[in-house]
Amino acid sequence: MGKLRPVEFGIGTKKLAKVTVRGVVQGVGFRPFVYRLAHKHGLTGWVRNTSESVEIEAEGEEWRLCAFVEELRSKVPPMASIETLEVSLSEPQGYTAFEIRGSKTKEGKYQLVSPDIATCRDCLREIFDPQDRRYRYPFTNCTNCGPRFTIIEDIPYDRPRTTMKKFKMCPQCQEEYENPLDRRFHAQPNACPRCGPSLELVTSKGAPVASDDVISTAARILKEGRILAIKGLGGFHLACDATNSEAVSLLRERKHRPAKPLAVMMSMLEEIKEHCVVLPKEERLLLSPQCPIVLLKWKKEESSVCEEVAPALKYLGVMLPYTPLHHLLLREAGIPLVMTSGNISEEPIAKDNDEALHRLGHIADYFLLHNRDIYAKYDDSVTFVEEGTRLIRRARGYAPYPIILPFKAKQVLACGAELKNTFCLTREQHAFLSQHIGDLENEETLEHFERTVELYQKLFRIRPEVIAYDLHPEYLSTKYALSLKSQGDYRLVAVQHHHAHIVSCLAENGTDGPVIGVALDGTGYGSDGAIWGGEFLLADYRGFERLGHLEYVPLPGGEAAIRKPYRMALSYLFHSLGQEVSLGGLPLLSQLSPAEVEVVRLQVQRGINSPPTSSMGRLFDAVSALIGVRGVVDYEAQAAVELEMLAPDGAEGMELEPYPFSIVEEDGCRVVRLGELIRAVVQEIRSGVPSSLISARFHRTVAELILQLCRLISRDTGVKQVALSGGVFQNRLLFRLSTRLLKQAGFEVLTHRAVPCNDGGVSLGQAVVANFKQED
Repeated sequence: MGKLRPVEFGIGTKKLAKVTVRGVVQGVGFRPFVYRLAHKHGLTGWVRNTSESVEIEAEGEEWRLCAFVEELRSKVPPMASIETLEVSLSEPQGYTAFEIRGSKTKEGKYQLVSPDIATCRDCLREIFDPQDRRYRYPFTNCTNCGPRFTIIEDIPYDRPRTTMKKFKMCPQCQEEYENPLDRRFHAQPNACPRCGPSLELVTSKGAPVASDDVISTAARILKEGRILAIKGLGGFHLACDATNSEAVSLLRERKHRPAKPLAVMMSMLEEIKEHCVVLPKEERLLLSPQCPIVLLKWKKEESSVCEEVAPALKYLGVMLPYTPLHHLLLREAGIPLVMTSGNISEEPIAKDNDEALHRLGHIADYFLLHNRDIYAKYDDSVTFVEEGTRLIRRARGYAPYPIILPFKAKQVLACGAELKNTFCLTREQHAFLSQHIGDLENEETLEHFERTVELYQKLFRIRPEVIAYDLHPEYLSTKYALSLKSQGDYRLVAVQHHHAHIVSCLAENGTDGPVIGVALDGTGYGSDGAIWGGEFLLADYRGFERLGHLEYVPLPGGEAAIRKPYRMALSYLFHSLGQEVSLGGLPLLSQLSPAEVEVVRLQVQRGINSPPTSSMGRLFDAVSALIGVRGVVDYEAQAAVELEMLAPDGAEGMELEPYPFSIVEEDGCRVVRLGELIRAVVQEIRSGVPSSLISARFHRTVAELILQLCRLISRDTGVKQVALSGGVFQNRLLFRLSTRLLKQAGFEVLTHRAVPCNDGGVSLGQAVVANFKQED
């Protein structure tokens, strides 16, 4: 709950208690909670929002005040979160009643903003009750649920500062809004069918579709195999029947997303259990107010969800409805629905009606629109459960709630990485890690990044004095950071990519190190100009020393080798086994044209457009291509993901001998030599060993080399804490194997939970490093 400042209460004496509460305490029913609590304890005074906190003056006998403050601490509303609660006593002022006062703006002060919250049970009951005035109303909400961050234009959080300002409440809604005993008291998005937002169904050309019941018509369109664009909380979804192979394939073709898995929405938990294995922790996550996408073990034999939704995968990304519109549509349709971001591959999600019709008109057959404006774009969060919740994409339901820092921070803007971009702003003990922005590879996403930076700076009253950025000179986030130099008196701090990964993990765990940082990913610009990605660092907030890494191998063709893993397989073969190595018996490589093989051989031999890389992600790609799993990818990390999927269930419990590798010392740094590993994998392929066992043994080998390097570094440094970061640790099998081996060896293992281990967490690490970086 955070820091609580104690105060001594007496008995019998009448006093005035001045209370200041900070945290997520606006837009979550906190003032009516205070109002009811004051009446319960017979107190007089007032409560109000400010742009910094909730302020309370409560007057009464000291024993009553004591009970009041204790319940303030212990019985907060479900979505409230108290960070600090400070109390001071003074002489009474003679208040005769307890009231809720209007909000007060304080110059330069800021208040935490609640994420959007999934529909609560009370509102759900109303929309399915034929006797309720909000029956089947798709914009039903209260102080315990509904839009927050996506509609807020500024703080304090009051209706005139939201996109609901254009909807004048009817007398009944106004009465609810003004009644402190009603659960809709000061629910800023409060509305009903008489006065609130409304739906409209149109064709891809924007022509209205006549319908007596828009939701029923939309459900029929989906059941007919059509594609529907749906305006949600933070942008548009593209939806289709998840059990219809033709519909899913058409959506993929139009969206230019040939293989990357699609999320599915199902109406109820019981329906999800028909398609997936749902463990108790996963069930709680699905039903949580955050209502994220959860990656669940897919019961393919029993599921009607078609293979095209998530080709070659064991896991299905599933979520429950989180708005009344979703609940109504899913119940009406009666089928699982693909619910994927409303964009073309690699572009940001569309949020405005005209924008969506323009950008998605060639993808969707129909559009389900509404007239409540979206202020901030907001993708769905993606999670999985592995020793607790792990975030892959942090957005709806989580952002913009801050990460609490173990130190008081400067005002810093960290611009993040290129892929899975987020930015981070720090102030005091808060690190405001943005929602998922996307891959900064085009102008549209960069514009989304810039607008969202401006929004966060306005909401949280931050004027950065330091700008942090990645070392990679070609990242758009780096270029953006450097462009700010001419616009103000900023101090710029470059932060090495993998150092940022490890510091992100440290900050989330509330420790400053030093730790043995294991940063494993696909690409990160190294301080020596090479492409890193298999790194073992001795790191803290202030700096790092590179004490180990995978050996450098050529990356033939640069980006081409990332898109075509068979190039990495050839590179490892030529590098480890010689230029004349035979490709016989290797399923994918033996089918390549001699001309293509010769091009790669010459690139590796002569170093033509073949920068050195120590990337663990590229090693996974190479082994995947060697085995014959994936030679060309359609989405990032596809080869590695499918290699993991190949391993048998329970592979972490199999007694497998690791493949051989060696660790040598070069210039004071330990280097993992992989030639023996590659040779052994090739021999097993040619000997007919099942690919599933090769995959399992390879994962066991990577876990073993992590353990061996950590042991050597620990022996030299005495450090027994290990921090694991980087997108490779989204691999569940490797995560389980690595953490188990490290813990068995006596290491304390720090991992990510609230922050993605992939590049979505890099900006947090950048911001923390920049806070401790001394002036150059």
